[in-house]
Amino acid sequence: MKKILFLNLFISLFFASCGDDTIPKPKAQLRLDYPNSTYGKLEGSCPFTFSVNNTAKIKSGQPCAYEIHYPKMKATIYVTYKQVNNNINDLLRDAQKLTYDHVIKADDISTQPFINKEKKVYGMFSEVGGNAATNAQFYVTDSTKNFLVGSMYFYAKPNFDSILPAASYLKDDIRKIMETIEWK
Repeated sequence: MKKILFLNLFISLFFASCGDDTIPKPKAQLRLDYPNSTYGKLEGSCPFTFSVNNTAKIKSGQPCAYEIHYPKMKATIYVTYKQVNNNINDLLRDAQKLTYDHVIKADDISTQPFINKEKKVYGMFSEVGGNAATNAQFYVTDSTKNFLVGSMYFYAKPNFDSILPAASYLKDDIRKIMETIEWK
């Protein structure tokens, strides 16, 4: 009798558990939507102007040094101006050293020269791959009077995979700075 009761219970549970087949959920991707970039001109008493993303918050510190904050991305582009006084080689060496100081954590560093002969703007854009503190740095100069150096930092522990979409967005803004800079 106990065997029959146990068998009925087992069969009841077996059929009760049968129902809709479970379907695994599809793999999802993180969706990060950033606003379309619109730019305005950053002007002041400094010997240069350039276009900056209208969604960014600008903070000026030392004379001709700017912090371009992106609060939603928790990132900042730091831009610093230096006057050239027969020290162009030192300024170039310092800017390149700043990039290559990250070689310990970087997977790779790629550089792209920038030349705009009409506006007399010459420079270098460097992308730092991997979990380095900065993902992009740049400098531009007219080689005789003006030198501008900049770098991008996030307010978080470097994790290249997580910040990649935001880093790509900000790299476009850095390129816009380089393309639109004009010396006064």
